[in-house]
Amino acid sequence: MTSKKISLTDWQQQSSTLVYSTDNGTIAADKPEKTSGTAFSDGHLRIKRETKGRNGKAVITIAGLAESHDKLTELAALLKKKCGCGGSVKDGIIEIQGDQREVISQELTKLGYKFKFAGG
Repeated sequence: MTSKKISLTDWQQQSSTLVYSTDNGTIAADKPEKTSGTAFSDGHLRIKRETKGRNGKAVITIAGLAESHDKLTELAALLKKKCGCGGSVKDGIIEIQGDQREVISQELTKLGYKFKFAGG
């Protein structure tokens, strides 16, 4: 068996998951940019109750907000306070734990958003 010897710089160029280099020290991976929401063509938000992949626990998702990630986070924080539960913002969609459709629909109406209930 013959092994080909390569230099450190050649090895660094081949390895995209390099964690430590003797030249530069620790190399931090690039963080992906946070995604903002995208609006539907009719301008309405979609409020959907989902349980798939969550062991039967209900989660309300709100999609269709064409806002920045920071604005979505602020709105999610407001809705979480009103509902008294947890939640998050993932890929431009607000997720609120529990079946809180009525409270969420009242708050979105107060804020001036138009919405439709989607799903089952």
